[in-house]
Amino acid sequence: MAKARDFNVIIEQDSEGYFVATVPDLRGCHTQAKSFDTLMKRIREVIELCLEDEQDHLGSPDFIGVQRIRV
Repeated sequence: MAKARDFNVIIEQDSEGYFVATVPDLRGCHTQAKSFDTLMKRIREVIELCLEDEQDHLGSPDFIGVQRIRV
């Protein structure tokens, strides 16, 4: 069994009310859902699929944080 890993997930809500989740460490790893609970289930599934496809391409950047800037 593979060692468990932690991934940072960025969660946003679009203008139509959908929740959108993106995993910066995994290229193309994102999903959306109308409810937060469904989003969490889907992003776990997507992470697992991305890990199967990206084993040789995983980066390991250190997560610093998210900053909101108003312009």
